[in-house]
Amino acid sequence: MRTSRGMLPTTEAHQPDSGPVLEVTDLNVDFGVDGYWVPAARHVSYSIAAGEVLAIVGESGSGKSVSSMSLLGLLPKNSRVSGSAKLAGRELIGMKPREMQEIRGNQISMIFQEPMTALNPVLTVGFQIVETLRQHFGVSPAEAKARAVELLTLVELPDPQKAFDSYPHQLSGGQRQRAMIAQSLSCDPLLLVADEPTTALDVTVQAEILELMRKLQDRLGSAILLITHDMGVVADMADRIVVMRQGDIVETGTVASVFADPHHPYTKALLSAVPRITTEDLQAPDAATPSTPVVVSFDDVAIEYPKRGRVPAFRAADHIDLKIYQGEVLGLVGESGSGKTTIGRATIGLLPIHSGRLTVAGMDISKANREQLHALHHEVGIVFQDPSSSLNPRMTIGDSIAEPIKLSEKIKGAPLDKRVRALLDSVRLPRDYASRYPHELSGGQKQRVGIARALALNPKVLVADEPTSALDVSVQATVLELLKDLQRERGFACLFISHDLAVIDELADRIAVMRHGALVEVGTRDQIMRRPQQAYTKRLLAAVPVPDPDIQRERRDKRLADLAAGVDADETPGDAAAHA
Repeated sequence: MRTSRGMLPTTEAHQPDSGPVLEVTDLNVDFGVDGYWVPAARHVSYSIAAGEVLAIVGESGSGKSVSSMSLLGLLPKNSRVSGSAKLAGRELIGMKPREMQEIRGNQISMIFQEPMTALNPVLTVGFQIVETLRQHFGVSPAEAKARAVELLTLVELPDPQKAFDSYPHQLSGGQRQRAMIAQSLSCDPLLLVADEPTTALDVTVQAEILELMRKLQDRLGSAILLITHDMGVVADMADRIVVMRQGDIVETGTVASVFADPHHPYTKALLSAVPRITTEDLQAPDAATPSTPVVVSFDDVAIEYPKRGRVPAFRAADHIDLKIYQGEVLGLVGESGSGKTTIGRATIGLLPIHSGRLTVAGMDISKANREQLHALHHEVGIVFQDPSSSLNPRMTIGDSIAEPIKLSEKIKGAPLDKRVRALLDSVRLPRDYASRYPHELSGGQKQRVGIARALALNPKVLVADEPTSALDVSVQATVLELLKDLQRERGFACLFISHDLAVIDELADRIAVMRHGALVEVGTRDQIMRRPQQAYTKRLLAAVPVPDPDIQRERRDKRLADLAAGVDADETPGDAAAHA
């Protein structure tokens, strides 16, 4: 409900009026580059009614984010926006900055992808919500604080008063996202713009945030503009869908109609590229007893982060018994803080072992010295989550790939160039890319460079730490296919770390599930994905959104019913909310 200055809004549903909340007509966005106008979005038209969720989907560069940012006047100075975008009949395009400042956060609010960068790290969560309320309504600090605590309660934070007094870094990822949603709802906006609101979250936290947004939308009646490339989230949340490609809208319709019968080839390609969890067994029965050599062996391993100042030592993983066989892909899954990355870092010698025995490529590295670790690094490779930050921006692609070869094998000149060209060939990149710099490549191409560099020394073990989570769904599909081909050709053992169970189902031979630093369950892909034994594994699988609206609705209802009935014996719904 809209309020006058000096009065706080109430958390009740907006009353629908005769027209749409947002009506976008023939919206165009261009950027000035080297004296030319380059189009980023062309002739974008859609509308959103009160209480409706409209999803805009597409790959990076499709124009979905820039067209949405233009509504709030958040584009850089080299941009040009034309067309019309009316919020409750009021034109936003061309609005004066002072007027737009009154609109932002008040009538239109934004939920960003990464709350840690959207929230001010030196201010408490409560202060930031109070600041928003006082800016728009001019109320007293006490009134604003009471409203802020009410909002933090509304988004189901387990201890609203504690969250009010906390800094962003003191909250978990899910709690930060809830706090940012509370801030975005503080002025009771007509429209919520949610830009990839769950991409950085674990699958169970994502399910809880989506359920929270659904309940808030039913309660408040705000219109939601959802920007995402996750078709499972679209199936779970949206009423209608707009598909964008290279700045143009290529298809629109209800979610049910577009998913059931997509018309445009691009929409069909997007949907076909989405990894899916199947209900049918995919492996031969003998896959459970590999007879090939063991390349990585954890025997009752414990890993601790040492004490630093007043911060006590922290045991990140304990009693780890795990084996990875030659030519095998072992998928390691679990939520943030479960110890997945700790296991990956220990495998390549980046973390010391506190106790137990760890053998990698025939070397016992439990108490390895510098010389032994140097020898180990010839036998292992790692592919990082973010290819942009893992490549040196000042080095050419060829130099980045050649660096480990030069350091380890001391070769240069023509033999080195030949090795680099062969590696570019192996990851399906043109040879002339050797002279390019990282900023000249797309995200998928940079990840291919990362894979080539990881394979430069022909390692026996490859650790892939969330290598596709930052990529669009179609790019993700091509990178996964490349990894599968390379693994078949080279026969290395692969530890594939991910929270995306659909990706793990597509790639892994065996799967290990971690929780709170311990292994919960280990088995073949079919045993874990189709016949899980542990309640935690079942809860992980139930939280995965699937790209089918009807099936996703059934899965969501069953998951909520199971949580209400306390099916997960070792964690109640209240505990789940606390961990989020």
